[in-house]
Amino acid sequence: MSTLSEPLVPVLAVVGIGLIGGSFAAALRRAGQVGRVLGVGRSQASIDHAQALGLIDEAVTLEQAAQRADLVLLATPVGAMGPALRSMAPYLSPHVLVTDAGSTKADVADMARDILGERCAQFVPGHPIAGSEMTGPQAADALLFQGRNVILTPFDQTPASMRAWLTKVWEVCGARVIAMNPATHDRALASVSHVPHFLAAAYMAQVSRASNADLRLSLAGTGFRDFTRIAAGSPEVWRDIFLSNREAVLQEIEQFGVVLEDLRQTLEHADAHALEEVLEQAALARRFWGSRSGLT
Repeated sequence: MSTLSEPLVPVLAVVGIGLIGGSFAAALRRAGQVGRVLGVGRSQASIDHAQALGLIDEAVTLEQAAQRADLVLLATPVGAMGPALRSMAPYLSPHVLVTDAGSTKADVADMARDILGERCAQFVPGHPIAGSEMTGPQAADALLFQGRNVILTPFDQTPASMRAWLTKVWEVCGARVIAMNPATHDRALASVSHVPHFLAAAYMAQVSRASNADLRLSLAGTGFRDFTRIAAGSPEVWRDIFLSNREAVLQEIEQFGVVLEDLRQTLEHADAHALEEVLEQAALARRFWGSRSGLT
């Protein structure tokens, strides 16, 4: 942990230097709260780009990150976290805290228990609810987490000092930190994050497969752009999210199907009153959320 003369994070290791990992390093640099930043990546080109952008100071292996860092952020697809933890586990320094940025938490918590055993106290599952369809080091944004929620789902055995320290780290990045249990997180995020991406991808696939797709896309405007924007996200990342949170996503899709069928029937029966009621309810709910969240 840091002393009064040190930045909050003397040595940070980022595994996966893309949008989230790169933005985390950049936000801490902007706040003057990180010393040295170590980077772990799958491709030399990505590592070189991250270094050229000033996101990291040095490229290291997973084993070196586990030995040298004070804080390790796993900013990889969920499916890559298990292999990363297994590589790091034999080398974990007793003082290092490991966290992640995955969009699902129950599976990550189970993975950490299985791989780290008693040392899972050194792992705090996390999820910054921020992002875009952009990928790679060039997508890094030091302001990405300003005013955004970050969910932490720590283990009971995680020391309070470690929880407080990680909370402070995210707060200096501009985030609001919320603690909850993994199952609650996964069910809520299935509704407001995972299913929207699933539907956007399904709709984009339907349009692109049409015989006159070129015509349709040439006429598409801002509504189409806004609805389909998230479909441009990393297929690897979202594949892992859907599979790791499959049960909750399927439950939400089933509930959405009920509402969609009700709405379809109002249209089939030309029930103007019922159709307007549903549209009005949706419009009011969306306006209320926009005014409360500040995300219009």
